[in-house]
Amino acid sequence: MTDTSRSAHAPVCRSAHARGEHWADITRQCLAALGKVEAGALGFVYVTDHLAPHLPAIVDQLRLTTGLENWIGTIGIGVLGEDNEGGIAEYYDEPAMSLMVLPVPADSFRLLDPNPGGGSSRLRAISDWMAAKKPSVGLVHGNPTNGHLPALMRQLSGTAGLFLLGGFTSSRQGYLQVAGDTGEAALSGALLTDEVALVTGLSQGCVPIGPQHIVTEAEDEIVKEIDGRPALEVFREEIGEVLARDLNRVGGFIFAALPVAGSDTGDYLVRNITGIDTQRQWLAIGAEIAAGQPILFAKRDKASAKADFGRMLKRLKSRIDRPIKGGLYVSCVARGPNLFGQDAAETRMIAEHLGEFPLTGFFANGEISHDRFYAYTGVLTLFL
Repeated sequence: MTDTSRSAHAPVCRSAHARGEHWADITRQCLAALGKVEAGALGFVYVTDHLAPHLPAIVDQLRLTTGLENWIGTIGIGVLGEDNEGGIAEYYDEPAMSLMVLPVPADSFRLLDPNPGGGSSRLRAISDWMAAKKPSVGLVHGNPTNGHLPALMRQLSGTAGLFLLGGFTSSRQGYLQVAGDTGEAALSGALLTDEVALVTGLSQGCVPIGPQHIVTEAEDEIVKEIDGRPALEVFREEIGEVLARDLNRVGGFIFAALPVAGSDTGDYLVRNITGIDTQRQWLAIGAEIAAGQPILFAKRDKASAKADFGRMLKRLKSRIDRPIKGGLYVSCVARGPNLFGQDAAETRMIAEHLGEFPLTGFFANGEISHDRFYAYTGVLTLFL
């Protein structure tokens, strides 16, 4: 196995992170730690929503100081990073920023800008490049309040054939994204060709608590029957006697899980249970569902989530045959300190399993992998 720790001879990213009181001071700290960067590189910028009103000014300062025009990023309730000196941090609900610059060939990527105008029109602007270079990956950030988001994801993953990686903005002060400019489109980011080598993995934050069932009657988001029985009856059996006696305790702990068709890894999409009708014995979940769909139930559990994260990191390590240049980690806003505790537990686990390398990322309001959006997961992308 090739040593994946940082090497003085391996081309790597530049990264930096900082906290503070004022956006300008935080930006200066990050830029000073970042040092000189390559003009043709791709930059990443993530800020907590405490800095959301200042994101346009921050991007202007990044461009002016570094000379680098191509930045992508967004806002999170928290941000994370590992700098070039091995300093690891997760900043949650405080003014903070995380930056990374990825050295890539100038013609190996194009930006999908975040300004309104429709996804199709923004794709047409780079259609000649797409036809010639055939990009395979989209590093994207989405606005969870925009109704056009699912259709645009389908367009990019289906029609354009892109494998999407990223997450949804999490913010209490707007949903700005960065892709060259700043704006609030449904989806923005960077499209990459195979010239940018990468591997990626996804870790679930919830673990199944029972067998797979079949929905036998449903309407929109309401599950009426499972396996030909009242949905709530099946649900009570799965969650156990203690929780079944007090259904108020299941919120934030028990979830519906929808298996992904054709997955060879047992993948599933976790969705919130949004309502329980004890009279009609129905369940409401945070997704449209139809009769014939498989369903199971899952619990949010720190030990199980940590074990799954460790397994994902080991699988990634087995696929790496060269030094890691840098990484992008998108974790659910319900993970991080809310699940794993303080002291940057997730980011430290990445370093423990894979060695030290520049890393950036944020805590998202939904994670994106391939053509689906997830919840309570962590999506790690490594650039090689």
